[in-house]
Amino acid sequence: MFITKKHISRRTLMRGVGVTMALPLLDAMIPAQTALADTGAMPKTRFVGIFVPHGAAPGYWIPEKPILESGKLPMIMQPLDPFIDRTVILSGMWAKSAEPPPGQTGADHWVAAAYLCANKPRKTTGADVYDGTTIDQIIAQKIGQDSLLPSLQLALEDPGANSSNCGEGYSCTYSNTISWSSPTQPLPMELDPQVAFERLFGSGGTAKERTERREDKRSILDSVMQSLGKFKQGLGSSDKSRLDEWETDIREIERRLELAKKSSGEADTNGFVAPAGVPESFDEHVKLHFDLLTLAFQADITRVATLLYARDLTARTYPESGINAAFHGASHHAENPVNIERYSHINQYHVKCLAYFLDKLRKTKEADGSTLLDHSLTLYGTNMGDSNQHLHYDVPHIIVGGASGQLKGGRHLAYESKTVPTGNMLLSILDMYGIHQESIGDSTGRLAGLV
Repeated sequence: MFITKKHISRRTLMRGVGVTMALPLLDAMIPAQTALADTGAMPKTRFVGIFVPHGAAPGYWIPEKPILESGKLPMIMQPLDPFIDRTVILSGMWAKSAEPPPGQTGADHWVAAAYLCANKPRKTTGADVYDGTTIDQIIAQKIGQDSLLPSLQLALEDPGANSSNCGEGYSCTYSNTISWSSPTQPLPMELDPQVAFERLFGSGGTAKERTERREDKRSILDSVMQSLGKFKQGLGSSDKSRLDEWETDIREIERRLELAKKSSGEADTNGFVAPAGVPESFDEHVKLHFDLLTLAFQADITRVATLLYARDLTARTYPESGINAAFHGASHHAENPVNIERYSHINQYHVKCLAYFLDKLRKTKEADGSTLLDHSLTLYGTNMGDSNQHLHYDVPHIIVGGASGQLKGGRHLAYESKTVPTGNMLLSILDMYGIHQESIGDSTGRLAGLV
């Protein structure tokens, strides 16, 4: 540890033209002779909520036993094997909030917004949308107010694309976002990783200055190099090394963002359009978002995030899965064993992308020697079980991370079908953030056995 009578503030920022950049936690930011728990450097439990539509292939995701065993995870879950000690798989959950209200129709494909609040959205196509405050925003109110961004909302599919024709009386708003700051206030999800990058690392200055910097292909680091160089002079060797790695990571992301600008914005053979400037490859897009999110957690820019993998009825394909069928079409497998097996490969690929993020978190160290994975909780799930029949029970959910010692991994929690609403899970997650509510959405109590 770098010992000095005056420690460096955790909120030290590097400022330049069009740049206000936060730094990763350094040893010099922890006051000498002070317990970590008594400082602002004590790691907070980050939260990430990830939504994937269209359920999962029946027979390919539920573990056989209550204890997860390495090398024995079901096919879809196999990418989680390296993180098995931090993983809890939930089966039997009931996404009641995704079902239409009694006496009404529709809802099946239009209510992703219910995922993190367990409320049935109001059936409307007008401006009078109404759902519920989502747990990411409740958590952000608790732990995000002293970070630069209280929360970050990311997406991998353009809300303006023709990949989903909202209908059956439900506003497109309900499928465009999974994050709501109040029952009447949906939050937009950011598709463009360049815009997300600017929010995290390039704020400050004017829009014109930021645009000129990008057009000149200058790194955000270029405008802070002089002050950053002076800043390094008073640091110990480990802190200098950490900042060098930080700079390298930022420059690498900028290189990949530059490549993304070359995307054409043209439709593929299935009619899916990735807007110009957004990576055409889902694989590159999701990894960019996950890399940005890891850096944001590392620098404590934000502690709360949501990510929308895809919108309902998407025509997107995932070549890396080895299957060329469109996501939604493949989900309607007609109970054909061959089709179900093919669909399971798409599901497994999506979990593999999750595993990429978990690996990034595990490799990123915290001030106390632990990792971001130890001090985070990632909820990954959907609102359907068997999507071929639009069933909203026996819905898969995965919870991964140490949650700062509050979550024991290596477990499969199996609940009786159609008895435990997802609201119970959300209520228990809030408990892990010190937020103790009597209920949320359709909850009937806490989720037995989770904490």
